[in-house]
Amino acid sequence: MDTLVVGGGVVGLSAAYALADRGADVTLVEKGSLGNASTARSAGGIRSQFSSRVNVELSLASKEVWDAFEERFGVDIGLRKTGYLLLARTERVAERFRANVDTQRALGAESELLTPAEATDRCPGLDPEPFVAAAYNPDDGFADPNLAVQGYTAAARERGVDVRTKTAVTGLHREGDRVVGADLRAVGATDSERREVDRVVNAAGAWAATVGAMAGVDLPISPRRRQIAVVDPAPPVPESVPLTIDLETGSYFRPERDGAALVGGHFDEADPARDPDDYDEGMDVEWAARAVERAADYAEYFGPDTRIRRGWAGLYAVTPDHHPIVEETLPGLVTVAGFSGHGFQHAPAAGRIAADLAVDGDTDLLDVSPLSLDRFERGETLSERHVA
Repeated sequence: MDTLVVGGGVVGLSAAYALADRGADVTLVEKGSLGNASTARSAGGIRSQFSSRVNVELSLASKEVWDAFEERFGVDIGLRKTGYLLLARTERVAERFRANVDTQRALGAESELLTPAEATDRCPGLDPEPFVAAAYNPDDGFADPNLAVQGYTAAARERGVDVRTKTAVTGLHREGDRVVGADLRAVGATDSERREVDRVVNAAGAWAATVGAMAGVDLPISPRRRQIAVVDPAPPVPESVPLTIDLETGSYFRPERDGAALVGGHFDEADPARDPDDYDEGMDVEWAARAVERAADYAEYFGPDTRIRRGWAGLYAVTPDHHPIVEETLPGLVTVAGFSGHGFQHAPAAGRIAADLAVDGDTDLLDVSPLSLDRFERGETLSERHVA
């Protein structure tokens, strides 16, 4: 089976590897460099604490791969299980935490509900006063997305995947409802190459809607800009501190090496769609100052002496309900995109599912029927409230 994977981020690479592992002939095309778009700009979080069942299942299936990644792929991705700590300021959100923890535990996650005082045992610099409850999972953490890209790329190539960077898809071809081919153009080339294929996997992230439109499919996936700052807190953030999210303000931070920290969050009501080929990849200094101020509101590590080192901006590929679209959208076209900021952590499961859908037309890893595109037309959208 001749398969074309569009997108060289971690989801596309995972799909290419899984397809080749299933015996498919795979070509992966990436218009830029591998992992250099949203993947490289991710905070690298890996967690089970979501509010929807399908997101928890995607997390748990992916964690099995992340936990064994070095053994399986020969690359140490710097996986650090310091946990995730989610904070609730109101009883309304605390009640939601209780229900979510019950769901997560029923599915096999190690989540637990904490009092604010108990939360300070996990995060010693936390001010418990603004909060009424917390949720914690010691098995959550983060890893280095760039190292994960390296591992998947090497494994995909070893299995015969033809990896083409600086190569864009400029068109998809249909015969009736079936996608049967694609036009590929290398950077600097004047002419496109026509490729006949059995399957196309759209793993293009922030560009997924553009790729879908080439096949006449309207994908409600919108690129939204998000920022991260690297700061030197005072006092330093211990490396054992969990990735901590003040869920109702959107602020979060996590430790880096040597006492540094990442701070992030989206604080404005305005959240316009961005052109993924033309947006500011740098960090806004005013935003960074605001992110530090928000973190200082609930953690003693941040304050007037915190120094902002550097930062960057990337894109979330956002759907209206903050869940991905994972399905065979048309015969011959598999969509696996729109992860709304969770693509890195869900990439292992997403790649396996994409391969199953392309080869078998279905997957036994988990029930992905809630992630079909037509949920938006049916009015059966999901709800993911644990978004930062």
